Amino acid sequence: MADAEKKPLPDGWEERMSKSKGKRYYLNTLTKESVWERPTEPAHKRRRTKDEGNTVTASHILAKHAGSRRPASWRQDPITRTLEEATEIIKAHRAAIVAGEKDFAEIAKTESDCSSAKRGGDLGPFGRGKMQPPFEKATFALKVGEISDLVFTDSGVHIIKRTE
Repeated sequence: MADAEKKPLPDGWEERMSKSKGKRYYLNTLTKESVWERPTEPAHKRRRTKDEGNTVTASHILAKHAGSRRPASWRQDPITRTLEEATEIIKAHRAAIVAGEKDFAEIAKTESDCSSAKRGGDLGPFGRGKMQPPFEKATFALKVGEISDLVFTDSGVHIIKRTE
């Protein structure tokens, strides 16, 4: 066990185990937000601000596949499609959006495998360290209104639209 893991967690944090990943994560008991990295500062209830590029707001469309960390969704349980099939689905959605044939939020509402589908894919504001690294990197690299290329995470295949 590393020395850092022997020390008690800072106030306001709980250590939990991810059932899908079999990996530790940490829950801020004040905000109910979770992070993968062990916190070093006490938890606090902070207002989400857009200061200094540390917070973004985004929407996404997710296609899960059989190898996803949780291959089930509100649309289908279990999900049996392959990574290749999920990739083709997201490519087609992106092409339709970019061509102006379909609306991002409308596709998200009916086709996304994420529970954010009911909000048109809206994930709300989030800061660094809150999402899986490839997702975070892609989102912070976008300008407001831009749509990402395909992003691959443990959850599946995404396209992301930065909204703020």
